[in-house]
Amino acid sequence: MKKVLLTGATGFVGNAVLKELIKNNIYVIAVSRSEKPQNIPNSKFVKYISCDLSEMEKLESKITDRDIDTFYHFAWNGSAGPARADTELQLKNAQWTIDSLNVAKKIGCKRFVVAGSIMEHETVAATYTQGNRPGLGYIYGSGKLVAHTMAMSVANNIGIDLIWAEITNAYGIGELSPRMVNTTLRKVIRKEVPQFTAGTQNYDFVYIDDVARAFYLIGKNGKPFNDYVIGSSTAKPLRDFLLEMKASVAPDLDFIFGDIPFTGINLPLEKFDCSKTEKDTGFRAEISFAEGTKRTINWLKEVENND
Repeated sequence: MKKVLLTGATGFVGNAVLKELIKNNIYVIAVSRSEKPQNIPNSKFVKYISCDLSEMEKLESKITDRDIDTFYHFAWNGSAGPARADTELQLKNAQWTIDSLNVAKKIGCKRFVVAGSIMEHETVAATYTQGNRPGLGYIYGSGKLVAHTMAMSVANNIGIDLIWAEITNAYGIGELSPRMVNTTLRKVIRKEVPQFTAGTQNYDFVYIDDVARAFYLIGKNGKPFNDYVIGSSTAKPLRDFLLEMKASVAPDLDFIFGDIPFTGINLPLEKFDCSKTEKDTGFRAEISFAEGTKRTINWLKEVENND
């Protein structure tokens, strides 16, 4: 890779990947809806373009470059919070992914790399398990799944190499969403007792720096029309991860398990298997959950002190 286009450049994952690409001397055309973004690096390797997801078809006319080899697509509205349950928005996200794919073809990109989610597998399991009653969170997973299946067919039809990366659970410095790691660490900072399910469901977490490096290597070495799991390679029951967090950042605080009912799907450990990613791309996570949560809580303390 020498030159790439990256949507969602101001978002949590997209911004981290942008910085990783720059670090590897790759020229990035960074795209986001923000007119004056605060977190785009001032670098000779970056050109910034403002374009909203809903107007992705206009991106072609905003870009004069026709030597872009890879298109990274991270832009996705409603990836956290109540908007995850917005059916109209999540379906639009799927269509906007296809719009981006078509733009990638028109401007001459050879490869299209997308940020998918482990929730795609959870969504299938939740939907096709007889008698199960899926929660609203699976609407987000459904959007990702629809985007994935449609993109595979469209990419094949228009002749562009699609590579789909399934993130398990990214966390770390730069994320302010109400997802579990952030919510728990904020409670730790306030010395509130966190409460969880029994935590017996299989889970995985991967620190943002590792996620960024994974996307760089997937874009560089990934095989066309293959899926790659981005995880820690140490998937295990959620309780084990949370106890690792407790030992690292809150040894004197009680973590209560079992007070909250679990209504989701427990995926088998093989769904979190990263061996194919390691074999094809050379990626393996380096930052432990204990270290990652320590870095994250220190950053959150700084954020709260500056508010």
